[in-house]
Amino acid sequence: MQLSIVFAVLLACILNWPVTRTRANPRMITMPLKRLYAPRTDVHPQLLLQQHINRGNKRLARMTGRSEPPEHELRAEMHKRMYILESASVSASSATTVARSNFSRRHSRYSKPSTKAASNVSSTGTGSGVSALDIQAAENGGLTHAKQPTANNTLGLAIDADDVGYIATIQIGTPPQNFNILMDSGSADFWVGSESCQSQQGTCGNHTFLGSKSSSSFVQSNQNFNVTYGSGNVAGVLCQDNVNMAGLQLKNHTFGVANEESVQFSADTVPFDGLMGLAQSTLSNEKVPTPVESLASNGLISSAISSFKISRLADQLNDGQVTFGGLDSTKFVASTLITIPNVSKIGFWEGALNAITVNGQNTGMTGRTAILDTGTTLIIAPPADTLAVMAMLGGKCDTQQCTIPCTSNASVALSFGNASFTIDPRDMVVLPVDVNDPTGDCTAGIQPGTIGTDTEWLVGDVFLKNAYLSVDTKNNQISLAKLS
Repeated sequence: MQLSIVFAVLLACILNWPVTRTRANPRMITMPLKRLYAPRTDVHPQLLLQQHINRGNKRLARMTGRSEPPEHELRAEMHKRMYILESASVSASSATTVARSNFSRRHSRYSKPSTKAASNVSSTGTGSGVSALDIQAAENGGLTHAKQPTANNTLGLAIDADDVGYIATIQIGTPPQNFNILMDSGSADFWVGSESCQSQQGTCGNHTFLGSKSSSSFVQSNQNFNVTYGSGNVAGVLCQDNVNMAGLQLKNHTFGVANEESVQFSADTVPFDGLMGLAQSTLSNEKVPTPVESLASNGLISSAISSFKISRLADQLNDGQVTFGGLDSTKFVASTLITIPNVSKIGFWEGALNAITVNGQNTGMTGRTAILDTGTTLIIAPPADTLAVMAMLGGKCDTQQCTIPCTSNASVALSFGNASFTIDPRDMVVLPVDVNDPTGDCTAGIQPGTIGTDTEWLVGDVFLKNAYLSVDTKNNQISLAKLS
């Protein structure tokens, strides 16, 4: 398998959604967040898991100021997982099914779960195996649209595949064009592809681009920027243009246009046009304010606040959203709202973990912190912590991954500010090791990180689907609440 296929990013496209403005607070905007699916019928779910682990490890290294793991080590881990896939055994009946599926183009021994197997899997319950919706989404990709949000200043978030990532649509330029943008609380740079964008493939694929040909208000500078992510890298120059977010118009906002994109961003199968970092601008490689900071400084919202409701595919509620300038009180239980200081010194959203429990039993882990990152799918924890949690879950870890029974009802809870937030057991079982056996062993929602200190956790969507998250730049604080 070509490395460009192996490392293809699992993210998705954004669709347009109407935006509303509340009469009570005309300075707060609401934009719908949509769920998104990237078509990946040629990649086995276990390879997708390793991509998530590699990406999480690299993000954790950047977040903690440490060297990223060498690329050859990440590739070695991927190659190990490929070897396991190719050497695994499957039944004759499943092999026959694979021969007729797109999935067989690169993994001829694997297929989608049979209709019979899928029909025996609950789409919403726990303890009955992985949701058929999740398995099908992981293998087929696709876009799940968010419902139109009712709150002001809010964008709907589309769900990428089986809760891999979350994307919204904004408008840029004159005349305004729609751009599909990944919303990422773990970075602080905003960029889209330029009209002169190039990649290893030549052009930057079938995406929407920005430049003087498409926008009369576009002004390019000579200031360079480059950003490296766990799933690729981009480089280009800063520009100024008009940016419209949920009806709020940022005139002459400064951000990046990428002249170079790695294949993880430029491929036709990557259905988003850019990325918006919503961490603090002190983290920015571009060295400019984030869009939400600019909205606040221009008086378009009352404060530089970003609030997230992350949805779960299996629930089929499709109510994910990001709100700028405040919190959407309809999405959380007000009496459960807690606020904690941000302990990151460089611009991430990082809170102190008071306790970590499994089935109500305290793990005894103290002094931990958690970086809350909407751009990471899994929870990446130090190896010793991961092993301890997995043992209490009745799971196991080998040199490749950590697994738990797909039928597990075990619950993990993280405590912030003396408030405990329980992770739905469905989120702790990511995908079956054998996609034809959704009630067998599953890859776990928590995986060991190989970098960082022994007290730092990178907490992604496995947890964030279970809490309302709000981050406040001016007050340098994080708020969490239980979902309504």
